[in-house]
Amino acid sequence: MSEFARLLHASGPNPEHAAALRLYGQFVGDWDAEITAHAADGASHHAAGEIHFGWVLEGRAVQDVWMIPRAAGAPPFPVAGNWYGTTLRVYDPTIEAWRISWFDPGRSVFRQQIGRPHGADIVQEGTTEAGDLTRWSFTEISGAFFHWIGEVKPATAQAWRRVVDVKARRHKE
Repeated sequence: MSEFARLLHASGPNPEHAAALRLYGQFVGDWDAEITAHAADGASHHAAGEIHFGWVLEGRAVQDVWMIPRAAGAPPFPVAGNWYGTTLRVYDPTIEAWRISWFDPGRSVFRQQIGRPHGADIVQEGTTEAGDLTRWSFTEISGAFFHWIGEVKPATAQAWRRVVDVKARRHKE
């Protein structure tokens, strides 16, 4: 393992905020995903992908990599585009919430959000560069499954519009 990887990766949550860190820590591991992208005209498109979560930065954060569709060099996935990005999820005890940064350099998509538990779900909210509201939710969470929903609400719109559904199952060796 390189020195960089050794310093980045952690074996588990930092004990200082271990309980709070479990919110996203429960996803650590490898996931197979089925993605549905929803066009504004009602059409939907499907693809397979994969997601990998791990502890980083002395166990003070969770980082993940999302690859949709799975095949490298695959043709563009309609509506959502091809994702090869990473999220850094850092618990901030000063606001009792998570600061979330998504980076997808291939599509030049970068998002900042704040994530919090919402009942049994996790809801992340933010704003795009264009001023549209974003809401990304983890629902139906279990040890072997989660449903991720990506929604957008333009500043002039009255309602949220679902853009992407991701149904993820823990990868079995």
